[in-house]
Amino acid sequence: MQFEAIPNSAQYAGGGAGIQAAQTVASKGVQVVLTGNVGPNAYQALAAAGIQIVTGAYGTVREAVMRYKQGELRSTSSPTAPMHYGMGGGYGMGMGRGRGMGMGRGMGMGRGMGGYQQPVYPGSVALPTSPMTKDQEIQMLRNQMKNLQEQLEQIKKRLKDLEK
Repeated sequence: MQFEAIPNSAQYAGGGAGIQAAQTVASKGVQVVLTGNVGPNAYQALAAAGIQIVTGAYGTVREAVMRYKQGELRSTSSPTAPMHYGMGGGYGMGMGRGRGMGMGRGMGMGRGMGGYQQPVYPGSVALPTSPMTKDQEIQMLRNQMKNLQEQLEQIKKRLKDLEK
């Protein structure tokens, strides 16, 4: 299993931190990002770069990659967290600290996942942001609830396995 940890220089940035982190990840040629949740700005930037976004990751990097390889984690087709969800410092579910966006290139998955992908160039992902509509926020919250339910089930399963 191979991965690259990428320092998140946007970790303490105010607005646009998700976009900056997504640009850094895209510039490294990443094809898949494993994360706990993804906000609307980061989602938009990663999706525009052709990067597959997999949410619901938790635990160590090794555990998250193992869950991904075993098919326990799924791609998301929309943001799973509201804007500024990861703000507030500390070790939350946001990007960085080795649990979110810093998974890096490859992870043993190769570079041929899913057909042709356009090349990504550093700085090419900057996108204008706009507030979510009510329907978009409802969908995002539903997705977040679904992901949290899946995480809870995975935690329950793991606890059950450990308590045997």
